[in-house]
Amino acid sequence: MADVRPLKARSSDASRRRRLPRRAFIATAALAAGTTALRPVRAARLGRETLVGEGEHVFRVRHHFPQLPDRFSWQTTHNVAVDSAGNLYVIHEGRRNLKDHPAIFVFDPQGAFVRAFGSQFQGGGHGVEIRREGNEEFLYVCGYQQVKAIAKLTLAGETVWFRKAPMESGAYAAGENLSTEPTWTRQGFLPTNVAFLGDGVETSEGASDILVADGYGAFRIHRYDRDGTWKSCFGGPGEGKGTFSTPHGLWVDRRPGREASIVVADRAHNTLQTFALDGTYRETIEGFGLPANLETWKHLMVVPELKACVSLLDADNKVVARLGRAVERLAEIKDLRQQPDKWIDGQFVHPHDACFTPEGDIVVAEWVATGRVTKLERVDRAT
Repeated sequence: MADVRPLKARSSDASRRRRLPRRAFIATAALAAGTTALRPVRAARLGRETLVGEGEHVFRVRHHFPQLPDRFSWQTTHNVAVDSAGNLYVIHEGRRNLKDHPAIFVFDPQGAFVRAFGSQFQGGGHGVEIRREGNEEFLYVCGYQQVKAIAKLTLAGETVWFRKAPMESGAYAAGENLSTEPTWTRQGFLPTNVAFLGDGVETSEGASDILVADGYGAFRIHRYDRDGTWKSCFGGPGEGKGTFSTPHGLWVDRRPGREASIVVADRAHNTLQTFALDGTYRETIEGFGLPANLETWKHLMVVPELKACVSLLDADNKVVARLGRAVERLAEIKDLRQQPDKWIDGQFVHPHDACFTPEGDIVVAEWVATGRVTKLERVDRAT
């Protein structure tokens, strides 16, 4: 297993960095060209710190941020979420033959281990999100492969409900709601991520409904009420503009000054697609490398891309930063995800999910064999 000891920065280094003019260290942390005119990214080193980003979007890199007790092991990290107290929830795929091993780990805001649960998702742990409903927060989980279900849990890991394939949708093969074997067809149910249309308060308009991306199965976006009752779906396989090729992630974009929309990471098309809240197609945003999911904070949207990059978009959905970009190196080194000794500080391998903390820091989970969760700490939190 890779050395997962956290990087430690000396307080004197941090003080010295704070005294440096912004341009002095941002100049060596420029953005990647991608499909825009942005400059190639380089990770700047100050003492033992690594910084990435540019302008208003500079972050201190802390690879291997949360630490597991010795009795547990990382088994391909998939997704992350943060509750209102700043606690971090990490779900990994897990090995099917380790049924007693938890798939979900909880860490405090400093990265210290708190608790673990979710062994029922071993072999297929994938998506995880948190929503407040009244005075309580709940964890929504997607499990693919050997799980093939969605579930609602308390933050302590108690199951509220557990749902298999929605056969009433007419999208699935007979018996898919009973199967645990992966069905990699457009009639299989392999859900990947979840998003929320509202804050969980019941209304006649369905503001408490949830959305589920069947990213590896029928390529549909399903709508459920908060009790797990299926209501409708949209999408399906196709060439884009309302249809998908691996709709892997999704989010409800309610950034200030914008009309609320559903945004879907259409991974194999390398695009984001936006929809009205009723599922009506609006537009396609191009220029990504296998976008896996997304999330928003204030006016920003973060898009983790499996092709070695985490992108930040502004309120106009223009790229303002490409963090940890290492696309060329990923192409040069075969199976880099299996070789942690070749990973470079400040560069990503396969970002699979990213979420914001309440302060605007970013936590990134990567699809790598040993698991890796990185915290990007915002240098200028006045933004």
